[in-house]
Amino acid sequence: MKKIFLAITGSAMLLTACNNHPKVENTASYFDTKGMDSTVSAGDNFYSYANGKWVNTAQIPADLSSWGGFDSLRQGNINKLRTILDSLATKTDLKKGTLEQKAGDFYASGMDTVAIEKVGYTPLKARLAQIGAVQNYKDLISLLASGTKDGDGDLISMFVNSDARNSSMNILNLYQGGTSLPEKGYYTRNDSVTVNMRQQLVAHAARYFVLTGEDSAQAAKDAQDVLKIETELAQSHLAPAELRIPLNNYHKMAVADLQKSAPNIQWKETLSTMGFATDSLNVGQPKYVETLSKLLASEPISVWKNKVRFDYISRNADALSKAFRDEDFKYGQLFSGAKTQKERWKIMVSETDEDLKDVLGQLYVQKYFTADAKRRMDTLVNNLQNAFRVRIGKLTWMSDSTKQLALIKLNAIMKKIGFPDKWKSYDDVDINRSDYFSNLKSVTRHFFAEQMKKLNKPVDRGEWGMTPPTVNAYYEPANNEIVFPAGILQFPFFDANADDAINYGAIGVVIGHEMTHGFDDEGRQYDAVGNLKNWWTQADGEAFDAKAKNLINQYSSYTVLDSLHVKGDLTLGENIADLGGVTIAYDAFQLTKQAHDTTKIDGFTPNQRFFLGFAQVWRGKVRPERLRMLIATNPHSPYQFRVNGVLTNFEPFYQAFGVTEKSKMYKAPEDRVVIW
Repeated sequence: MKKIFLAITGSAMLLTACNNHPKVENTASYFDTKGMDSTVSAGDNFYSYANGKWVNTAQIPADLSSWGGFDSLRQGNINKLRTILDSLATKTDLKKGTLEQKAGDFYASGMDTVAIEKVGYTPLKARLAQIGAVQNYKDLISLLASGTKDGDGDLISMFVNSDARNSSMNILNLYQGGTSLPEKGYYTRNDSVTVNMRQQLVAHAARYFVLTGEDSAQAAKDAQDVLKIETELAQSHLAPAELRIPLNNYHKMAVADLQKSAPNIQWKETLSTMGFATDSLNVGQPKYVETLSKLLASEPISVWKNKVRFDYISRNADALSKAFRDEDFKYGQLFSGAKTQKERWKIMVSETDEDLKDVLGQLYVQKYFTADAKRRMDTLVNNLQNAFRVRIGKLTWMSDSTKQLALIKLNAIMKKIGFPDKWKSYDDVDINRSDYFSNLKSVTRHFFAEQMKKLNKPVDRGEWGMTPPTVNAYYEPANNEIVFPAGILQFPFFDANADDAINYGAIGVVIGHEMTHGFDDEGRQYDAVGNLKNWWTQADGEAFDAKAKNLINQYSSYTVLDSLHVKGDLTLGENIADLGGVTIAYDAFQLTKQAHDTTKIDGFTPNQRFFLGFAQVWRGKVRPERLRMLIATNPHSPYQFRVNGVLTNFEPFYQAFGVTEKSKMYKAPEDRVVIW
């Protein structure tokens, strides 16, 4: 089961890349009044009222696809990590095997673009020759299986995770794959933008082939094979909205039964070659492996070799010379809209964080995260949990029997704040500051070995799915846990000196959002210990589904880029969590002293500041190319709807800003969606 994240793209607030506080008229207020647009009525468009001037004047940095609070805070964290890594990279006498040596030398190896340029694509030549020598599809699968531990596998996507029906044990999972474009619709839609993307995929593959020594005419022909095979594979895929349904992705079976359904792959031998010793596994999307099996036998081996060759180059392009990195960026612009490539140091800071997770995470926490911040977050989380507990008890649409189980699940939520209690060992990772490509391979082998150790073993519930510097948060249904990395526990989400209205409107809503994920349309299908199990009465389930349907219809009516509709079914879980987050955080805020004070700050009451703080967190700008892809693939609604879509259903907002029937955001009480 995939983790449910707070945000995939950036959002929200006017921050500079190196400053943790907004440029506001009164910094003590923790609210950017200059970013508001007072010409807009709060009841007509609250997002614009709170953020309009900022939206009209803020500029997306040339190397980014979006800009807002998430993005700017990420940039601030990248600067902090750079401070650590730049210092370490200058030291050549660090003791081999230490955290400092691994982080510093990994970063230094990636920063040495002169050495990377000299090597060119030499690191790929041996593997490309092996692919070229393959004579039939059986040998191809064997070759791909043998390369799994080095990250050189393909077509068969495997990972180890908890068994959805037995969450205490890990199981091998097989997932749909084999495509490059964001989701299956990109292979069939005939609008001009999507057709161009398919054409650009072919041109992109051809340029990669040329860069690895093929003449342009042959490269153009071979590149057509990439689109051909991916289009056929894509027809077997579940769409993003379908992937959100847990039961769609759970098909546990014996390896012997998988052999019967996909007979052209020798599964027992293939899994053994990969290194996976197991008699059973979860086949997430059976139609994909069945289709792959048929196509392996029916398509010429030359087609498959071109597809695999492209995948191999594509996976490694960003670790190669400038020509490959430029091509990788040029193609990526179709989906990001970024104008320029990131500076090398930014790329390598992010790469070091991603690859040496707990190594760099420990160094970051030591320098930038305080015990006091963790204690304050503990208090906020407990306050939100208490508020949610009260709300569940007062629900009128849920029976007492289901409420009791909901409260058991709520009380059982595991809370992870800041960083892991136990850091993972990277003793098997060998880092050499003169060989970036080999360093990447060493890290890949480490993570594969980590997967192997977990297979068919008890789940370690202390594991984290994000690094400490990450500016995000998540809920994991299989563990029934909420996780808040140290990176997000900063302004504009949280500041110890900010008033309660701002903190509860910002990080309080984030906390409530993640808790609600345990009870959204996906999360509600998992019990208190993370098992995929129906614990609802039939009547309660039907009542929930009816409310969810209304939310689907509401968000499906929203459009961006003139006529592109938000996908209400794809975004349902996040919309439920957004609505629940505001509801629970507001209830918790009402238990504070400030909520009942009449003192205004910047001319706003405490309750108004709660909503303004919430809206300010979600302000952001996204390039059209990125927004188009997000609408097709991302379970989060665009920024403005994460604010207005929620508040149009929330009575305390109406009261705080005097919203009436004449206001554009007004909904009749009977039409408002109230779930948790």
